[in-house]
Amino acid sequence: MVLFGTIINGLTIITGTVIGKFLSKIPERIKSTVMHGIGLAVTVLGIQMALKTEQFLFVILSLVLGAVLGEWVDLDDKLNKCGQWLEKKIGRIGNGQISQGFVTATLIFVIGAMAVLGALDSGINNNHDILITKAIIDGFTALILTTTLGIGVLFSFIPVVLYQGTIALLAAQIVALVPDSLLEQMILELTATGGVMIMAIGLNLTGITKIRVANLLPGILIVVLLVALVFNVQIFIS
Repeated sequence: MVLFGTIINGLTIITGTVIGKFLSKIPERIKSTVMHGIGLAVTVLGIQMALKTEQFLFVILSLVLGAVLGEWVDLDDKLNKCGQWLEKKIGRIGNGQISQGFVTATLIFVIGAMAVLGALDSGINNNHDILITKAIIDGFTALILTTTLGIGVLFSFIPVVLYQGTIALLAAQIVALVPDSLLEQMILELTATGGVMIMAIGLNLTGITKIRVANLLPGILIVVLLVALVFNVQIFIS
């Protein structure tokens, strides 16, 4: 079952959120310090990911072009409106932060190499080890985020399942069309570009910045296209 790992990932996010909800009634002072701690940890994770790049120019171009496209489409506004819609529907059982929890958790869980690698491995080899490992990490992260951002974190399982599930279902076609060496480069630069976005999320959580991270998301697609373009140009020249 190619979607097994993805389904487990979704369930751990839900489970972590439910447990975190029971732990959410802690003093605001503690919540604030915990949020700053999470933000710092996420920032460090993003830096580690970003430093994996072998072509930093790809990262810069992808972020710049992605920001232009994202601001034009205004993905941040659309994602926040999804969260606000959820808030209107179930706001009475939340704590007024459903939109923020949904957007923040979605970005953290979707951006990163494990989602792509795990989904590809599930789809091609029916091996779910990577996604199950990611599921455990996401579950604990959801628990911690819920203590400060509330029940909105739970709904991040929807985009996670859709994103990873789509990659898993199309994995065989992706691998058939993309050479191994190109796929490796794509994942490397995708990880680095995503790392910068993760770092931005961390800075937002600490309150240092208010970066519209969702508007940088097109950079994920652009970096893949840039790597593919350069790869094919190099083959053509050689």
